[in-house]
This record gives sequence, structure tokens and C-alpha cells, in this order.
Amino acid sequence: MVFITNKSVCLYRNTGVFFVLMMCWLACSAQSGNNSMYDYSAKVDSVLSLMTLDEKIGQLNQYTGNWQATGPVVEDSTKIEQIKAGRVGAMLNIKGVKYTREMQNYAMQSRLRIPLLFGQDVIHGLRTIYPIPLGEAASFDLDLMERTAAGAAEEASAQGIHWTFAPMVDITRDARWGRVMEGAGEDTWYGSRVAEARVRGFQGDDLADTHTVMACAKHFAAYGAAIAGKDYNTVDISDLTLHDTYLPPFRAAANAGVATFMNSFNDINGIPATGNAYIQRDILKEGWAFSGFIVSDWGSVKEMVAHGYASDLKASAEIAIHAGCDMDMESRAYHKHLKELVEEGVVDIKYVDEAVKRILLKKFQLGLFDDPYRYCDEEREKKIVLSTRLRDLSRESGRKSVVLLKNEKQALPLSPSCRRIALIGALANSQKDMMGFWANEGVEKEVVTVYEGLKRRFPNVTVNYADGYDLETNDLRLSEARAAANRADVIVVAVGERFNQSGEAKSRADITVNANQQLLVKELKKTGKTVIVLLMGGRPMIFNDMEPHADAILLTWWLGTESGNAIADIISGDYNPSGKLPMTFPAHVGQIPVYYNS
Repeated sequence: MVFITNKSVCLYRNTGVFFVLMMCWLACSAQSGNNSMYDYSAKVDSVLSLMTLDEKIGQLNQYTGNWQATGPVVEDSTKIEQIKAGRVGAMLNIKGVKYTREMQNYAMQSRLRIPLLFGQDVIHGLRTIYPIPLGEAASFDLDLMERTAAGAAEEASAQGIHWTFAPMVDITRDARWGRVMEGAGEDTWYGSRVAEARVRGFQGDDLADTHTVMACAKHFAAYGAAIAGKDYNTVDISDLTLHDTYLPPFRAAANAGVATFMNSFNDINGIPATGNAYIQRDILKEGWAFSGFIVSDWGSVKEMVAHGYASDLKASAEIAIHAGCDMDMESRAYHKHLKELVEEGVVDIKYVDEAVKRILLKKFQLGLFDDPYRYCDEEREKKIVLSTRLRDLSRESGRKSVVLLKNEKQALPLSPSCRRIALIGALANSQKDMMGFWANEGVEKEVVTVYEGLKRRFPNVTVNYADGYDLETNDLRLSEARAAANRADVIVVAVGERFNQSGEAKSRADITVNANQQLLVKELKKTGKTVIVLLMGGRPMIFNDMEPHADAILLTWWLGTESGNAIADIISGDYNPSGKLPMTFPAHVGQIPVYYNS
């Protein structure tokens, strides 16, 4: 088998109450067909008419649970009592059927017994980890991305989760921004198609299908245009660029029926997205007729104070509800101040009612009023989580995400005559790093490393492993690396980023591969052996110093649970690498922002 690649000169491109509620539940039980298409407006209005102001505001609050996958630890000894009082509408960081059932039990002790929503950041899998979204986008296989989103939804829903905070559909053109790893890259048209595919995968045809979850298009809007690639930074953008480049993927997600949107941390031309009525009300809710609800990003309501846009938390609550933010994730602004704002006449109750109705609608569509515990099946959880079928899907996605950047003198695939492989580079034997960022429930011991993958694929070949560099400090360990290389027919060396070098709050001024890692490649080439480089990471990287000394370069991103097996499939020639770059790789950081049609 022969691999073919193109290399650019400079860039790699590319009671009465109970009775009424019981009647609602019974009606839902009798309802057949697609819950997402059924008109629940009368039922929503019936429940709304029974609610006190405190209970309405409660539906607009989302609190974190006991498992900190996202955000800081929030100590609140009254959380359970608030749920029992109907003062909480949704939670995140709730892990597994046992705990989601326990928390739902508390909600069923409230006066109206309105069920909780459970959300989670299921970005590229929950327990079975798939390639990072940017890596998977390199496959340019929309059917694959729909299937992996469906696999992630199946596994998440089996663990009691109703809602994922994905997909991220931000267009990303600055590789310094750490969150590029969550998206589909730099092209607006392609990003729109990926948004549609992932929404379809997560949600299926019916939200009441317990194998699906609600999707959430984020971050609305233009977060990917943050100045200088700094996370949470301001966005200064023209209407033309906003509407032509950054909004279309969100419109595509809305057209695909996405259940929720998440507003973003950034401001847009001086107005924080969370308090931006133009994008949330004028564009999304009115212009696009979006019928779902908008959730804030973690703490973004209160962060309008830090933006200098709101004087205090009370003002933040007023601004956010008027602007169209329906649910407050862990700012406690609505919880603390919305009631007094209504009672003072500052906020019209119609804004609260609108937000509550949007949230109740989704709970009806999910079938939670029919059965609050319908996602709490322990047997299904055991059967689905980390199943062989899902691991096979992870492996398929992994090998389709690999991009062949260079291949001289047919260095790849490995020759059948090869009997000794030197595998060098601490990343090649690191299970944690193979998962990448946002692999919140991934278990390290379940991940196949490159070392394991090569040994499985080549049982008759000796694979000698050497760290080559310290995983924490990048200090070189040349002597052991040279010894392994001198005994080998071919050298495979893994370099690049660790899992925590790309992702949220992981912006970098310099995206160059560590100098010592590049020097390692250069030194290994002095042996005269064929050197194959595995470039791992979550963003475009610069690697000019090592490139001339590599006979072949495979961009392997972070491929998830089946990383080692997927990479071995490529190296052996069992699968011909077909990935293409969804973001341009610059030759120098000074070129950023750079993209194929710039």
C-alpha cells in the first residue's frame, strides 16, 4: 500500500395541584409519535398557571452537583433543600444513574414535582472517548460525526444525563486559542454542516428517545473571534464578519432543531453576549424563531460585572433576563435577585414566564413529566457504557481522523520486513494524554496507548520503548532513546502537546512544539534510520525545526479510548490515512490569524 500526501512549502493548510399534574403525566403517557413535534403549549401553560414566582424562578437556576467535571467547586449546604422546594430547574456534574435518581427523588418531593434536567459536558464522549472534535473534523466524514455524537448520546443518556453542552460550533481561525480543539475549524460552510451532523447525532429524531440527549449549540456568539486568541476576551467585529462568518453554523444548528443554545463569555463590540439582546432576542428568538431555551455559560451572568457592563449581581440578573438568557448556570443571580426585580416592577413577569415555558417545553418533550426516572436504568447503564460496539466506533473515528502531513520514500506503511521498532516519546505511552481535554469521565486504564497498540498489531515484531523526554519537564533522555533507536529497523517518535495544553483556559502565545522534543527528532535521525513522527495535540502547531529530519509525519491529534489501536491501523497500512486539515497550520506564529481563504 502506498500513501500519498501533498506538502505546502510554507503552510500545512487545509392535590388539586397533584391532580392537574397527574393528568398532564397521563396525557403524556397516552401520547404516541414524536414528542419533539407534539404541541405541548396547553400542558406547559397548565403547569405555569400553578407555579408561584419562587417556583418559576427556580426553573431558571442550574446548579452544579458533586462531581466537578466543569467549573469550580461550589459549596452550598442548602442545595438539597432548594431542590425539594422547587427552587432548582437543572443540574450539571451529576454522574451516573444512582446519583441522578437520588437527585430526581428530591425534586419529586417538591410541591409541583417538576423534574430536574441533568446536563453535562459530553464533548467527545463520556466514558468511551472519541477523537477531539477538531481531530474528528479532519475526517470530513459527516456520517461518522453524526454516529459518534449518537454514540456519545447513547452512553450519556444511559448514565442519566438528558442534555449535553455540545456541539461547539464556533468558527476558529486563531490557533493560539485553546478552545479550537472543540470545534470544526476555520471554514464557515463546513462548520455549518458539522453542526447539523452533530445535532442530529445527539438528538436523533425524537427527544423522548431515551438513547438521545438534548444538544446545545455554543458559544453564542463569536467566541472564536476573541482578540489575540485569549480565552474569555473581547470580540471586536463587523456586522459583515459576524453574519457571514460566525453566525451561519449557529443558524444551521437552529435549523437542525437544536434544543438549546449557550451564550458565550465574550462581549461583542462592548456588550457581553449574556446581556446581548441583539443576538439572543432579535436574531435567535425572533429572527430564527428558535423555540428552545438559552443557558448561560458557567457564571457568565455575574461576569457582566467584571466586563464593566453591570454594576452588581442584581443588575446582571436584570440585564440577562431582558436580553433573553433563560437559564442561569451557577451565577445565582436569578436565585438571589429576580424575585425582587419583579416585585419592584423592574422586570415584567412576562420575561420570567417566557423563559419558564421554554424550559418546561423541553422537559415535556424529553418525556420527564411522563416518567422522571426514564433515564435511570441501571441495567442499560451496565450494558451500554464502554461497550465493544462503542469502542469499535471510537477506533473507526480515530483512524479516519489521522492526517498524513509528510511521507518521503514510502516510509509508511511499515515494511513487512520490519522486525524491530523503536517507539520513543513519553506521549506514546501516556493513557491520560491519549484522551485529550474534555474527556471528563474517561478512565485512564481503559485507554489503549500507542505502545500497546503497536505490540498488539505487530506480535512478531520487537517494540522497544524509551521515554526520550520527561513528560512533565521535557528534559531530554537521549541516551536511552539512542540505545533503542540503534537496535531498531525503524523509529516511531511521539511529540506534541499534552492533554492540558489545549482546551478551555489553555490559550498559548507560542504554539511551537517544544524545542527539546524537536531536537529529539533531529538526534534520532542521525542514526540513519527511518524516522516516523506522531504529532499529537489539540490545535495547529509549528514544528519547522524537526520537519526536515522526519521521513513521515502523522498528525494524530488526541484520538481517545482506542488511540493506540487506531494509530497502529495507520502505521501498519491496514487503513490508508484519509484525513485533511480543518485548520491551517502556520509556519510562524506571526502569521496568525491565517486561514485558507484569507
